[in-house]
Amino acid sequence: MSPSPAITILNLGCGNKTHPACINVDWSIYARIKRNPLARLAAPVLFNGIRLEQFRGLADNVVVHDLRKGIPLDNGAADAVYHSHVLEHIDRHAVPAFFAEIARVLRPGGVHRVVVPDLERYARGYIASLEAGLIDSVASKLHDGSVSQMLLQMVRREAHGTSTQPPLRRRIENLLLGDARKRGETHMWMWDRVNLRQALEDAGFSDIRIVDWRTSRILGWENFALDQDRAGGEYKPESLYVEALR
Repeated sequence: MSPSPAITILNLGCGNKTHPACINVDWSIYARIKRNPLARLAAPVLFNGIRLEQFRGLADNVVVHDLRKGIPLDNGAADAVYHSHVLEHIDRHAVPAFFAEIARVLRPGGVHRVVVPDLERYARGYIASLEAGLIDSVASKLHDGSVSQMLLQMVRREAHGTSTQPPLRRRIENLLLGDARKRGETHMWMWDRVNLRQALEDAGFSDIRIVDWRTSRILGWENFALDQDRAGGEYKPESLYVEALR
C-alpha cells in the first residue's frame, strides 16, 4: 500500500530519511556535493567509511535548499510539513520565523509534525543517574554519560565525523568545512512538551497534540516510515513527537 499521491508532504532537513512521495529538502554537505557533478566525482576522496555510504545513500530527489532562506513552496501548497531533529539546530530567536514559513506553506487544516530530542527524557535520566551515583560507585563513574546526553551537542567544538578521522584528514576538514557550529551540528536549544507547545501556539498553530512515532494525523503516515528504522522499530527513541494544525 502506498501513500496517496494527492498528499503533498514537505520533509525538511531530510538527510538520508526520505520518501519518493515527499518533497525532501536538505542543505547537508552531502546534498550540496551530490548536486555538483565535479564535486560528486571527488566524493570517494572527500568521504570514507560510513560517511561515503551515507553520501551514496542520499536520494536523487532531494531539493538542495538552505532553510534559512525560507521554504521553496507556494502559499498553502502543502498538506503536511514534517521535520525531525532539525528544530534544535535553529537559533532560538529564529524559530518564530521558521514556524511562520511552515504556516505559510501549509493549507488551512494542514498538519505540522515536529520531532525533537526530548529534554524532559534526558533530564529525568540525569536525575535518576544522579541519585544512583550518590549511592553506587559504578553508577557514579557512568554519570557523565547522562550529562553528555543533554550538553555534548551544545558545547561540541569539532564535528563528530571529523574528530574520528586520521590527523591529516582531520586538519584539512576542519580548515575547509569549519567547526561543528558552522556545519550546523550544534544544538542551539533544547525542547520539551511545555516550551515546544508554547512556541507552536505563539506561531498560531492549534490543536497541539503529543503523539508517538507510529501515530499521526497525516493521511497514510504509516506508509512513509520516516520515524521508523529498517527493522520496523522507532528510528530515534530519544524523541518527542508533537503535531499541530495550521
